[in-house]
Amino acid sequence: MAEVNLRCACGTVQGKISSSSSKIGTRIICCCNDCQAFAYFLRQKENILDQYGGTDIFQIPMSFLTITEGKSQIACVRLSSKGLYRWHTSCCNTPIGNTFGGGGSFIGVIHNFMDNTETRDADLGKSRGYVFSQFATPPVPQPLKASSIKINFRMVTKILTWKLKGFSKPSAFFNNIGEPICEPQVLEKKHPKI
Repeated sequence: MAEVNLRCACGTVQGKISSSSSKIGTRIICCCNDCQAFAYFLRQKENILDQYGGTDIFQIPMSFLTITEGKSQIACVRLSSKGLYRWHTSCCNTPIGNTFGGGGSFIGVIHNFMDNTETRDADLGKSRGYVFSQFATPPVPQPLKASSIKINFRMVTKILTWKLKGFSKPSAFFNNIGEPICEPQVLEKKHPKI
């Protein structure tokens, strides 16, 4: 299993994924409106979104990710009061990942924060395909789409397994009582061009 180094664009925030492989995590490309809105919010759409408006994400257990430097530069935004916590760096607007609340067992780490461009497929496995492709711009060709039933079953199974195994703690983003390490900025709009 590979250890993946994490690094924001300017190098202020760094960390690592302790062990990664296609068996442990789930790699997808998400085209949902919220992932697109997050890229626009960070003013990083050219760096985050691919040609279909998708974001390359690797879902892993929360406790597998640690931040080793620059924790004070971590910021958070939510696209609604009940939306996912979307973590990024305040120093250079590099997206980090998406989580549920403090008890959530996973983080979807965004490709921009992983310092493994050359070895990503070997480290994480190839993407299982595009999800929420109905929001893609332009449309995703059929052979690239993930099977909704298979991917949903895999993600739900992984998330429940990680929860039962206690992989929600320790968390780099929530304290021991489940509070976020910084106050999330809650946005009113959910449009891609925030």
